[in-house]
Amino acid sequence: MTPEAILEAVRESMRGNLCESLGMEILHAEMGQLKARMPVDHRTRQPFGLLHGGASVALAETLGSIGANMLAGKGRYAVGMEINANHLRAVRDGYVTGTATIIHNGRSSQVWEIRVCDEQEQLCCISRFTAALRDQA
Repeated sequence: MTPEAILEAVRESMRGNLCESLGMEILHAEMGQLKARMPVDHRTRQPFGLLHGGASVALAETLGSIGANMLAGKGRYAVGMEINANHLRAVRDGYVTGTATIIHNGRSSQVWEIRVCDEQEQLCCISRFTAALRDQA
């Protein structure tokens, strides 16, 4: 697939689900790295007006899961096994951008690092996502 076709396929996968509900939009997709942004607005803030930690984790898991499935290989798929996140900086408005990068691509598992930054490119959340690779039935 061409880079443009990969990007469009990823965008299509994000329609009609949580990604669309939270306003996520994919900016870049290639094998082993993805980037998306998400607004900090009424959909993604917690009651105190800050970006909800769960929204940051939803962005991280989305990027890790899509990336893992892109690399799973023919006849295989990836499922999330574990995710963790450290919330480092509060964000009140604008956009956050998540960048996911593969750090381990094994036969039965993958590990991804996802960095979520504010518009000033300050790190707000760091996450690690682990996926199990399975054979399709």
